[in-house]
Amino acid sequence: MTLGILYHMPFWRDADGSLWEAEGSFARYVDSLAPYFDEILLSVPVFDAPQASGSRVRASNVRLSPLPYFPGPRQFYPMLPRIHGRLKAWVKQCDVIHLRIPTPAAIFAFRIARARRKPVFLLVVGDYQALLPHLQYQGAKKALFGIYVRFEEWALRHMTARALTFVNGASLRRKHEAQGARVVETKTTTLSLADIASRTDTCGPGRIRLLTVSRIDPRKGLRVLPAAVAELVKSGHDVTLDLIGPTIGLIGDDERDAIRAEATRLGVADRVNLIGPVALDRLMTLYRDYDVFVLPTRPGEGIPRVLMEAMANGMPVVTTNVSGIGSLVTHGQNGLLIDEASASAVAGAVRQLMTQPDLRRTVIQGGYATARAHTLERQAAEMMATVSAELPVRLAQPRVA
Repeated sequence: MTLGILYHMPFWRDADGSLWEAEGSFARYVDSLAPYFDEILLSVPVFDAPQASGSRVRASNVRLSPLPYFPGPRQFYPMLPRIHGRLKAWVKQCDVIHLRIPTPAAIFAFRIARARRKPVFLLVVGDYQALLPHLQYQGAKKALFGIYVRFEEWALRHMTARALTFVNGASLRRKHEAQGARVVETKTTTLSLADIASRTDTCGPGRIRLLTVSRIDPRKGLRVLPAAVAELVKSGHDVTLDLIGPTIGLIGDDERDAIRAEATRLGVADRVNLIGPVALDRLMTLYRDYDVFVLPTRPGEGIPRVLMEAMANGMPVVTTNVSGIGSLVTHGQNGLLIDEASASAVAGAVRQLMTQPDLRRTVIQGGYATARAHTLERQAAEMMATVSAELPVRLAQPRVA
């Protein structure tokens, strides 16, 4: 049984033949599904050359059906005639099709799979419609992106009405149920039990290290972070912030430059460090060097997987109560929720964690419990049990270690 998976995360093949993904979270997801199939065939963009760092696909039964590299929809659509032919060849080789959404190729792959009567299941991890009002696009760019979002929303309704659909978090479940789709809620994760740490506290004497892990673009609310650091410093707290993550296209580069300019304007440029992308395998150990995790994200995604990664590594979490986050984070139990992505809200929640050790330790322990309940192994087993029951496919049974 061959499972075909389509997504927009780029991969490359190293000189020794191994497969690598730049970010790493999707590579781990693929590895978690590999034991249930004889083969997995990935339809993904492929870099022209190996990258400096990334996360390796560990499963030996994963192959590439490469698409040309595209960082976003603007680059995707001019290449669509060439990509469409590759999608046809990919679908033909697969017994079951799995589409991870949003990605611009999804609707085209879906229509091809339906025409060939291939069983399809979806995993929806984001929401462009909820994101749109929070983007800082202007003029023609805003109008064009609005047209693209309307098309993607139509495509998504078309697919969810006709295929087994998993959604990431309660917010996406409510949205698609309201549109008449029958969906199964899940919580996407990157964690294995071996990733869960054991430290019981953070915020010791001396400088407090804040961490944000996020793609750098306007959707993530990151511009408030320099002002939050400045407010904490002004109130007498010695803090720094490291921001780990890649920029996404030109808008990401602009956002990165705006964050740096704001840090300079507020006099905290030496305390706000934009580190760039770090591969997941290395990142999982870096979390343990920090004291508090901060993610002031905006609506438009399911549940950011970095929240569970931080929890697994003993970091108390501060994040916004948007999208599906409230179905993962319970205020005061496994994290602190803020109502808006503002500097004052971020600074206030961080200050609470720094100055209230009982609250901090409660949140850390609650985070560990959440991480243990949402491992890759558990998520994959539950998803595949549903796939096996709902679709006419017979899956392999993973060997128990």
